[in-house]
Amino acid sequence: MHRFEIWAPRAKKLAVRVNSATLPMYGPDERGWWRLDIPEATAGSDYGYQIDDDSKLYPDPRSLSQPNGVHGLSRVYDQQAFVWGDANFSAPPLASGVIYELHIGTFTPEGTLDSAISKLDYLVDLGVTHVELMPVASFAGDRGWGYDGVALFAVHEAYGGPDALKRFVDAAHGKGLSLLLDVVYNHFGPVGNYTGKFGPYLVEAHQTPWGGAVNFEDSGADQVRRFFCDNALMWMRDFHIDGLRLDAVHGFVDRSAIHFLEQLSIEVEALETTLARRLVLIAESDLNDPRVITPREANGLGMDAQWNDDFHHALFAALNPEEADGYYADFGELSQLAKTLERNFVYDGIYSKFRDRVHGRPAGNLSQHRFVGFIQNHDQVGNRAIGDRLQEVVGFDRAKIAAALVLLGPFVPLLFQGEEWAASSPFQYFADHDDPEMARLVSEGRKREFASFGWEPSLIPDPEKRETFERSKLKWDEVNNGQHEEMLTWYRELIRLRRTTPSLNHGEPGHTHISHNQSEDQREMWLSMSRGEVTVQCNLGNDRQLIAMPKGKRLILSSHKDVTVTDGEMTLPANSVAIFL
Repeated sequence: MHRFEIWAPRAKKLAVRVNSATLPMYGPDERGWWRLDIPEATAGSDYGYQIDDDSKLYPDPRSLSQPNGVHGLSRVYDQQAFVWGDANFSAPPLASGVIYELHIGTFTPEGTLDSAISKLDYLVDLGVTHVELMPVASFAGDRGWGYDGVALFAVHEAYGGPDALKRFVDAAHGKGLSLLLDVVYNHFGPVGNYTGKFGPYLVEAHQTPWGGAVNFEDSGADQVRRFFCDNALMWMRDFHIDGLRLDAVHGFVDRSAIHFLEQLSIEVEALETTLARRLVLIAESDLNDPRVITPREANGLGMDAQWNDDFHHALFAALNPEEADGYYADFGELSQLAKTLERNFVYDGIYSKFRDRVHGRPAGNLSQHRFVGFIQNHDQVGNRAIGDRLQEVVGFDRAKIAAALVLLGPFVPLLFQGEEWAASSPFQYFADHDDPEMARLVSEGRKREFASFGWEPSLIPDPEKRETFERSKLKWDEVNNGQHEEMLTWYRELIRLRRTTPSLNHGEPGHTHISHNQSEDQREMWLSMSRGEVTVQCNLGNDRQLIAMPKGKRLILSSHKDVTVTDGEMTLPANSVAIFL
């Protein structure tokens, strides 16, 4: 027997069709819920809902399986049937983490969760502790980044469906790897979202870059909030996911006394206590508001960490000062990179030219382990015109400097798939909209967006063409060749140094000290980062630099073979980094 229940306050009558039988449901109750127990329905039964006099069958907004895509019938799925083998796994603290972000569709040639299992040993050998999956919730078409999900409880079928995700998590836990999952609660995708047929999941009174805002505060908001909280709890409870990365929380419009993020934090903590498992919540936020990651006990929203965009922007602008479009107009000085390394935010209550207003507030005494630092991720690569990676933009040597500052810096480091071997494959924006008009709009919009930056439209990859997706797949056969192998060795050495050096795992504010110099002509451009017994010397200038050796320290690692040390002085070639212990 299976109980069908659905929140549908907009329906005057509701029926569920299962096994060729259409049966009226009981409801709605005072909160808008409809229910019906059907003895004949079991795991594997396909079903859909009929709303009022509409003969069309709609999928369940809480469907756990969409074997025929987001427009097809839903399928009853038994969450308890899978046999787990990870009872002895314990997730490492996020503060000790090295996070590896990957996209299932492009991580392996097959593009499935099962095929990704074969690469877990590689990640362990690299030194990764946390694997972060880009969204796996079902979206229209077979290929895409996953941020246009519409069936948020169902694992995308092209990746293998729900059992495949459980196999992947179980295998990762078996190798000591923690699993983080990217979830999107700020909007639904533009194709295949039928939630509006059932209830007020979105409100037009507030607009976001994706259209109407998710209804976190208006009529019916308690059930919409319940929908998203239940989704988060499901991933952690039923799929054994160890933490969630919440996409663009600045897209939430919520003036409730208890903000949605605070409610989610409360419920996840209760689940953590119940399961006796460490669970974490990581926010993507461009608000520069430390309240997002301040504990609830101190009147914060209770997120465990957030992505640090200011660090990325400051580091990228230092590596590539010629690029000053968009938000990079706010960056470009080494002093800004120094500030974010020491104090987390650059814009902490000061004027932002890009925003044309004062932005942010100081992070205060928050641990720097509450920030995730990176130089590459899906956005910062994939949202470039042609998806070019860092070494293509700033050069191989400067990419090595970036890796040293990310992996030896004060923030929890995050790597993006293939970054560690300077992968030659780009990561481009791709989609597979089954609605021809939507596909046309996406393709034309992409060309128009980058043409305004001076790009020749013919050079912009068409997101809807399969070759754009195929082009973005990693080429694993290059890992042990030439400069790819050199970069991979560099990353492994940096990660090993981080994991074995206590001062590099110190997150208290005030522990990181920066000195720097930047001449007007950029020929002299160096930065020194000291973190306890470790000093990182970076030369971003065009000339060799003669630098006094840090007293009492020895050279242990350098990015360039021509780094030399004589008589207490070091010669640091242009675009190189040296590390002292």
